Amino acid sequence: MRKASREMDAAFALDVFDKAPYITVSFVREDGSPYGVPLSLVRTDAKTFYFHCATEGEKVDCLRSYPEVSLSAVSRCKPTVGPRDQSFTLQYKSAMAKGIAVIVTDEREKVEALRAISQRYLPHHMAAFDEAIKRSLDRTMVVRITLEVPPTGKRKEYAKDGHELKWGETE
Repeated sequence: MRKASREMDAAFALDVFDKAPYITVSFVREDGSPYGVPLSLVRTDAKTFYFHCATEGEKVDCLRSYPEVSLSAVSRCKPTVGPRDQSFTLQYKSAMAKGIAVIVTDEREKVEALRAISQRYLPHHMAAFDEAIKRSLDRTMVVRITLEVPPTGKRKEYAKDGHELKWGETE
């Protein structure tokens, strides 16, 4: 990281992943070319994420040939003018991680992952969850991503007095 003063710890990065409306997952195609797509992921612990998809398609093809993926997310991005130097810049909170993605085959884990995804994105509709599972479980794939190392975070934020917040500083 070029500006180490903006680096944040794993707890910060996990918070960014939790608050981001989506997380971009980057895959590697069989020919070695990149494929990145924003997905609705849920985190169930400090190193486990899940997403769901169709049982066939480019993501599935990528996973079958190369299971290593990277995750990136931004939970805040605000264009601004630097308070001290009037530079055009962004205030942001971002996170990155690397992991191994595997297709979930255990039905119990698959249902619990779908429950966690639904709880994150549709918490007010959980009464319909069991019926939805009965209708669509057969045609839904669930993928678990296990992080290989703790994620990293980065931020650029200004305090009210105009100075850029550094590691450990809060507003």
